[in-house]
Amino acid sequence: MKETLQAGLKVTRRYDVDKDKTIGHMGDDLRVYATPMMVMDVERTCLELMAEHADEGESSVGARVEIDHMGPTLMNMWIEVRAEVVEVKGPKVVFDVEIHDALEQVGRA
Repeated sequence: MKETLQAGLKVTRRYDVDKDKTIGHMGDDLRVYATPMMVMDVERTCLELMAEHADEGESSVGARVEIDHMGPTLMNMWIEVRAEVVEVKGPKVVFDVEIHDALEQVGRA
């Protein structure tokens, strides 16, 4: 990774909560954003930030995820993933992440 990857870098990405990102086991009237999809969107956001600071041929994988899914987001709403690099220690990069929908904060990682 380039030296430009350092604590304090921030990124925000917005994603639509379509049917594929919702749970289905409670019926169509109760489709809400699924926790595994939240993890995927957090991973994607952090990876995109890191990619901006990667040398050619470099990439990254998540090694540990701790996430609180704090509220439901209905299908056809959007969510924003707001990620900040809080630590870079060799190859290890630590992020603080908040997930918000149009109404409130619905997650943190």
